[in-house]
Amino acid sequence: MVRAFVAVAALLLAAPTLAQTPQLGADLEHFEYPHPVHWFETFSQGSVVRMAYLDVPPTGPANGQTAVLLHGKNFCAATWEDTIATLAQSGWRVIAPDQIGFCKSSKPEAYQYSFHTLAYLTDRLLTEAGVRQFALVGHSTGGMLGIRYALLHPERVSALVLVNPLGLNDTIAEGVPYAPLEELRGAEEATDEASIRAYQQRVYYQGEWTPPYQRWVDMLAGQYASEGGDSVREAQARTSDMIQTQPTAHELDRLAVPVTLIVGQEDLTAFRAAAAPEALRDQIRTVPQAAEAAVERITGARLLRLEGLGHSPQVEAPARFEQALLAALARPSL
Repeated sequence: MVRAFVAVAALLLAAPTLAQTPQLGADLEHFEYPHPVHWFETFSQGSVVRMAYLDVPPTGPANGQTAVLLHGKNFCAATWEDTIATLAQSGWRVIAPDQIGFCKSSKPEAYQYSFHTLAYLTDRLLTEAGVRQFALVGHSTGGMLGIRYALLHPERVSALVLVNPLGLNDTIAEGVPYAPLEELRGAEEATDEASIRAYQQRVYYQGEWTPPYQRWVDMLAGQYASEGGDSVREAQARTSDMIQTQPTAHELDRLAVPVTLIVGQEDLTAFRAAAAPEALRDQIRTVPQAAEAAVERITGARLLRLEGLGHSPQVEAPARFEQALLAALARPSL
């Protein structure tokens, strides 16, 4: 009887915590974006897929230019909200897509994710949207996609801005063991609001936490907690496999577009470094460390260091980040 009472009490105590995570839908059906959502529909790998995207016109005097913003793995088009507002006020048309497998876009079963595929679909979306040339801004995993896109379509990229990008170093070559898809799926099973927040607070924000950060944690956690959350876990596992096996580090010297790296210097991100043997972990370079070497390999590239900021400067200090971004776009390198 006592054991039964304790078990019931434990469930009652846990219930409020569980209820705090809103079910936002596997495709974020119940999460409002800051601008109207547009849709690009196409056929890919045997099924019809849809990509959600924001297409925001200038709110200040138009400069005739377009900026395309590529989100990271733990982010969505909506996370660019402050950046979009500043660019639009500065005269830019801004397009921010949700990539296949993420956020409001389709998460096809057994999809084979690659940066080539994502670049191909993004290129088709931009063509349908009537955009010929544009400045390309990629954050985190979106930086890897930006590099791949610029390698495939240099004629369309007027400037490439990489914000705390992954892929500047090959973490498997540095000592991180390869994780098969089953292992990556297992890690996703343990992902919830608490684990997302703990990771971001430690790695992205130097242990600090402010209320604006929570919105983006709730956005991700609300996908996992929803009916259909297994499709989110599967897509996240498969895109992690894409990141670990398709680093762009070995092709940086082939970039032939103006490149600026904007890097928060307190970023501790080193993809799956915790899985490396303890004796090798110091050899797995963080994003700022990898950026120092990468800028020397990219012809004409420059590195803007944001001191005191972490992996997500556009969230952590929007005004500082936007100032750096506008400066980068005003003076492309190369």
